[in-house]
Amino acid sequence: MARPNQQRDLFRARLVFAAAALFLVIFVGGAGYTVLGDGRWRTEDVFYFTIITISTVGFGETLPGMDDVPYARLWTIVLIFSGSGTLLYFVSTFTAFIIESDIQGAIRRRNMQKRIDHLTGHYIVCGIGSTGIHVVEELINSHHPFVAVDRDEAVLADLADRLGPQRFLYVQGDATDDDILIQAGIDRSIGVIAALTDDKDNLYITISASQLARQREHKGDFRIVTKAVHESARPKLLAAGATRVVSPSQIGGMRMASEMVRPAVVEFLDLMLRDPEKNLRIEEVRIPDESTLVGAKLRETTIRARTKAMVIAIKHEGRPPRYSYNPGPDLVLEKGSTLIVLAETAEMNRLREGIANGEIGRLT
Repeated sequence: MARPNQQRDLFRARLVFAAAALFLVIFVGGAGYTVLGDGRWRTEDVFYFTIITISTVGFGETLPGMDDVPYARLWTIVLIFSGSGTLLYFVSTFTAFIIESDIQGAIRRRNMQKRIDHLTGHYIVCGIGSTGIHVVEELINSHHPFVAVDRDEAVLADLADRLGPQRFLYVQGDATDDDILIQAGIDRSIGVIAALTDDKDNLYITISASQLARQREHKGDFRIVTKAVHESARPKLLAAGATRVVSPSQIGGMRMASEMVRPAVVEFLDLMLRDPEKNLRIEEVRIPDESTLVGAKLRETTIRARTKAMVIAIKHEGRPPRYSYNPGPDLVLEKGSTLIVLAETAEMNRLREGIANGEIGRLT
């Protein structure tokens, strides 16, 4: 089955062909009258007569002295049969292009919204530009559900065609509008990423998302990660409710310095993130309070036995939080701890599910 963009391209090709055929008939018809009349009729008259002939309108008009021109009426008969069919083909193709494009677009948007309405625990990415597109790619690679929001429907539809409508859900509209965020399911989401190109827009989204989050029935852990184009916007964004503020220019500068002084490390991290076979990620998973892992030493758990996840750090509960890096086998897992692990996406999902349902716990 052809994708929406392929169908639109097919319709456009048919429309261009129909228009070219129609103009060819009009040109040939007008040229025929000019040759038959041996220049006695003006150019605008012959093309006007050609058009009213193929449209079957007629108006009872003929070219002056047409009765005296041999084969003029025969040429008119030929033009009626050939031209009216060409005109009908053009009109039907143009009508189908308009109607079917609208219908297909409406059906696609309705089906998309149905999938969004059934989505929970997802992220909302506001702005699919130079930064947002990389956010989307990472969420897809790490198998996290999300809804993209952008004003440009053509960009969204193209990405949906390329990535698949099941993987790329979107809402077309202004992300600074509360109704658009509600349509994207902010009441069921676990975070908003504001990645627009203007700090004022990101600030507005942060305020809106923060207010809407306070109205949620289930509060839970809700995060707002915001892009700061200018460093001066950071304190304002944090004051507006952003959990974290990311400066692309700062990260870009750090990356350039790292490429210079520690190229092997950067190459390793790049390969880790881009390897299609391994798909390694550094992820986090919180230990539930009721888990049997609480109070167990790291070597007494079934984490390594059930998964290939490597625990590289542990975040301990508290303000400010405390981290244990490269934890030893005798480190005791405390209540509220969060495991920072290095694992493939499939192993990470197995670890999360195992801890949640109790399959991964203390060795018996």
